[in-house]
Amino acid sequence: MYKYKLFSFIFVMISIFVVFLQIETFVFSQTETPTPTPEDKSKRSEELQKEIEGLSNKLSETRSKKASLTNQIAYMDTQIRITQLEIQRSAARIEEMKVEIEKLTGKIITLEGSLDNISEVFIDRVVATYKTGHIPALLLMASSEGTSDLISRTTYLKRIQAHDKKLMYEVQATKTDFEDQKILLEEKKTELDQLKVKLETQTIVLDEQKKDKEYLLEITKSDEQNYQKLLAAAQAELEAIQAIVAGKGTETEVGHVNEGQRVASVIQGPSCNSSGAHLHFIVRKNDGAVQNPFSFLNGIDFENCSGSSCGSSDGDSFNPSGDWRWPLDAKIRYSQGYGSTWAVHHIPWLPYDFHNGIDINSTSSNTAYAVKNGTLYRGSYTGMAGCALRYVRVDHEDSDYDTLYLHVNY
Repeated sequence: MYKYKLFSFIFVMISIFVVFLQIETFVFSQTETPTPTPEDKSKRSEELQKEIEGLSNKLSETRSKKASLTNQIAYMDTQIRITQLEIQRSAARIEEMKVEIEKLTGKIITLEGSLDNISEVFIDRVVATYKTGHIPALLLMASSEGTSDLISRTTYLKRIQAHDKKLMYEVQATKTDFEDQKILLEEKKTELDQLKVKLETQTIVLDEQKKDKEYLLEITKSDEQNYQKLLAAAQAELEAIQAIVAGKGTETEVGHVNEGQRVASVIQGPSCNSSGAHLHFIVRKNDGAVQNPFSFLNGIDFENCSGSSCGSSDGDSFNPSGDWRWPLDAKIRYSQGYGSTWAVHHIPWLPYDFHNGIDINSTSSNTAYAVKNGTLYRGSYTGMAGCALRYVRVDHEDSDYDTLYLHVNY
């Protein structure tokens, strides 16, 4: 019986020694695997960023110079170059991100294998510890060859216990690192998707910038005088419209009008401060603040020509949500919206960054109508261009709004 217990004890000790060697081999074969932080930009990305910043400063300087065709072309060329550099930078960052994702994927696979190995070692260690815990102290003493041997065996067992704690830490640390890497990988994939979308957007912007430059050269015929004429006309129209909205026009009261009653006719062709037929329709509160006409007008059949071409996807939004009738008959030809419009961003000689009304025409009639009951006024304003811009105004009787109709005949 005693020989059997002694044999069992020796077997367990051998098992512990084998597990201990596994622990030592595993622990010392592992390299540090701290969770990596996002890498710094590559040297190429940094160079591109510096060039972009330099050109952005140049862009501001060009913008502050006197308005001329030469300066405008220089401004557009700089814009185009900045966008090209941004595209290169996005493309470079995408490639960097792909490499980072590939490295992370490999690290996760390695960590997963390490976690499996260390877990297996840990299980073996638990079994060995369980067996050791059932060896009587008397048997340990009896099997020892003297006091020094007993001390050596006891010391050895304590080392095993210390490694137990270290092994538990390794299991937890590896598991934590594994989970952190998985989270980081998903973040990198999301960032990569965002970069791809950004690159697509930048490519579209570059195409638009090149078209804007081509349009400028085409309409001005690369002639400075033609550009100055366009600029002067746009500035004169802006000055006149702002003055009319501010109540500086010369007006005559006509009398009461009902909703749907004729108030004017849209001039068909060029007129004072206008290069083509359109009604500039403004909704204004009595305190002078302009409003979005789409907040008041109801739905109607229309053709959207407010973008790069009629029916293009880059046109201004057309989203009437009110109950007023329209000032023109359907079908409406919509050439510019309210606020920050396509024209504001793409026609370089426009001197404003906010359009205070909507530009429309009718494909069926040139008659303009009162959108609500009120008092009709006929007015005009003579500004820097020397011509009189005609308009009518209807002061609504049931609210503190009035509506302005510009580029019309009475």
